[in-house]
Amino acid sequence: MTDTRQPLPAVPPPSPPVSLSPSSARTPTEAPSGTSAPEPSLASEPSPSEPSPSAPSPSSSPESPPSPPEPSQSSPPDSREGSGARGAFSSGRFLARAAFLTALLTAAGALLGLVRDQTIAHLYGAGPDTDAFLVAWTVPEVAATLLIEDAMALILVPAFSLALARRAAGPPPGQDPVLLLLRTTLPRLCLALSAGAALLIATAPWVVAVLAPGLPEPRLAVDCTRLTATCAFTFGMAGYCSAALRAHGSFLAPAMIYAVYNTAIITTMLVVTDRWGVRAAAAGVALGGVLMVLVQVPFLWRRLTERRPVADSAAKGEGNGPPVALALLAPVVVFALSRQSQVLIERFLAAPLPAGAISHLNYAQKVAQIPMTLSMMLCTVTFPVIARAMAAGETDRARRRVERDLALAGMIVLVGAATVIACAPQIIEVLFQRGAFDRADTAATADVMRVYALGLLGHTLVGALVRCYFSAARPLWFPALAMLTGLAVTTGAGALLVGVWGVLGIAAANALGITLTAALMLHGVGRHSVPVDIRSMTGGLVKLSSAAAAATGSGWLCGNLIPSPVLGATAACAAVAAVFLVIARALQAPEIDTLLRPLTRKLAHAR
Repeated sequence: MTDTRQPLPAVPPPSPPVSLSPSSARTPTEAPSGTSAPEPSLASEPSPSEPSPSAPSPSSSPESPPSPPEPSQSSPPDSREGSGARGAFSSGRFLARAAFLTALLTAAGALLGLVRDQTIAHLYGAGPDTDAFLVAWTVPEVAATLLIEDAMALILVPAFSLALARRAAGPPPGQDPVLLLLRTTLPRLCLALSAGAALLIATAPWVVAVLAPGLPEPRLAVDCTRLTATCAFTFGMAGYCSAALRAHGSFLAPAMIYAVYNTAIITTMLVVTDRWGVRAAAAGVALGGVLMVLVQVPFLWRRLTERRPVADSAAKGEGNGPPVALALLAPVVVFALSRQSQVLIERFLAAPLPAGAISHLNYAQKVAQIPMTLSMMLCTVTFPVIARAMAAGETDRARRRVERDLALAGMIVLVGAATVIACAPQIIEVLFQRGAFDRADTAATADVMRVYALGLLGHTLVGALVRCYFSAARPLWFPALAMLTGLAVTTGAGALLVGVWGVLGIAAANALGITLTAALMLHGVGRHSVPVDIRSMTGGLVKLSSAAAAATGSGWLCGNLIPSPVLGATAACAAVAAVFLVIARALQAPEIDTLLRPLTRKLAHAR
């Protein structure tokens, strides 16, 4: 891989350091014309609406001489040192390697999450004890969305990206924008998170009563909630470290956190469950939160103490992008809380249902969301790139990156959704049917999972599009309003359908609400954020969905023809992938040629 940096032009003195104080808010400004050298790797990427037979694949980027020597290609993205590595932060090859590394470690975390859920199902089944723990589990679920995945990342990745751009512009001695941002935000965040955790511990009985009225084991749920309440602090610190590291182009440690977290939960359950019962799972959650922070601290310390400039496109914007103002916090927090409130509403509606309903919802959701999690890996890696492009005023470069990300993420999640729907009973039987988790639990969970899968494309689009809306680090309420609209539909539909379809009605309401939110955000992204081609993107998603529908039928047929659940699921997965690729290629769906190009090249060489 070669370094794609261009020599930095002369820049005026940097603007004041990033601040979170209300007085620091300013309106966005564009990068002055003539100060932005083109970035070869992303500028040459084709958009889904502009296919080109000679377009580079995601794992390659054009080379622009002269280029200094590059570290060995075998080194992981996080281990690259020197200004040359920073200059290639946005290159297609680096993004592909970073996405692969992130996906690999995230898949390991997801696999350990399945082992964790299998352990819970084996030790505690799907009865009142598990329901009590899952009510307490609401705390880390909300904390993970608010403090790691959404709010913290959406606020701090653009903030650190802008601070790095100002550092590259050459601030006065002793006024490093990155360290000033750290000193401004971290102490206040620690204080706020500590107060929030203490408040949750003190009010645990009332929290349980609100989340799950009529729960059979409220005292057990209170004990578990007090243990998991520590996540309000540890997850916040973990999210802060992850956002700072991703903005620096470091993806290894942030991708490790869920593997470490789930390992702690599994180990704690196996060691002390005989003495503590289901409280051992809650204690494992508390321990895992601490380890999520500790695993990132050494990496972050190394990044914060180095002084090498980040020679990326944001530096070419001369640091004139808007600072992160306090006004940005409100829409991001409202969006994240509204998104996670879907889980709260589901458990509230499921609490009066027979014992095990909350457990069936939980197991089904955890498995069904694996394709969504994998599909979001590319968006996680490219979010800092989009933020830097927006800070530099390079909206066209951001548009091409967003259109490509949406197409690839949609492709991945639709293949996963087709697989989940086609062989849900086999998947649940292989993963969970043992110990206290019996055949009836398998059938109920599989039915719920199939309904959940109908909303997976909506979940992925919401997760990908919200990064576009907040990449410019400016207050924007449209995503929060769209999410609140979808939440209102989820609540109303769930209240109506739970009396007719029971737990299946709750899952259907989830799919309906999130799909509406995704449609609203896709419709508005061109006006409020990155000017993507909405008509072309919608047409591409329709083609991909049509291919997924046909693949679902073929996978279901193959899975039912084979009695063995393992072999049946394997055959169904193979059939889904093959049929999807053939039909998507026939329909000329976006990015399908990019995905198939390496295979066709190998076949051509073989001939």
